[in-house]
Amino acid sequence: MSSDTPKIPYWHLWADADGISHQTRCAFTEFEEKSMSPPAPPQWQGQKTHDGATVFVTVQPVGWTGDWHPNPKPQWIIPLSGRWFVESMDGTRVEMGPGEISFGEDQNVREVDGKKGHRSGTIGDEPAVLMIVQYDAPPTTGAACRFR
Repeated sequence: MSSDTPKIPYWHLWADADGISHQTRCAFTEFEEKSMSPPAPPQWQGQKTHDGATVFVTVQPVGWTGDWHPNPKPQWIIPLSGRWFVESMDGTRVEMGPGEISFGEDQNVREVDGKKGHRSGTIGDEPAVLMIVQYDAPPTTGAACRFR
């Protein structure tokens, strides 16, 4: 196996101490080389554990755009097909497709100039199919890139 530890990028949508949402490009960097189930050969694994999780798939139709809102719970969003965007209160707009990852943790935002949380929607001429992994644990505030 390669001696280079993987670095897997993700976007973190988070709220600062003033209740403004931001997006920061982060990376998973904490991996260990081990077998998933011996005698299978080792592979890089970076386990991230949380209390209670719900996994589901959502389909955003072509042309769908959501109004300003915070994520309902801290959640990973993994596009399976199609493309979508997320715009945070600071004006950052990130466009993502299959293979890109976002962690939505903007629950502790406040309304500023009619904006609260983020807007999101589909891009292009096909629906955006997203896998969501929602956590029961409360969100953190004021810290981007909390997953390594």
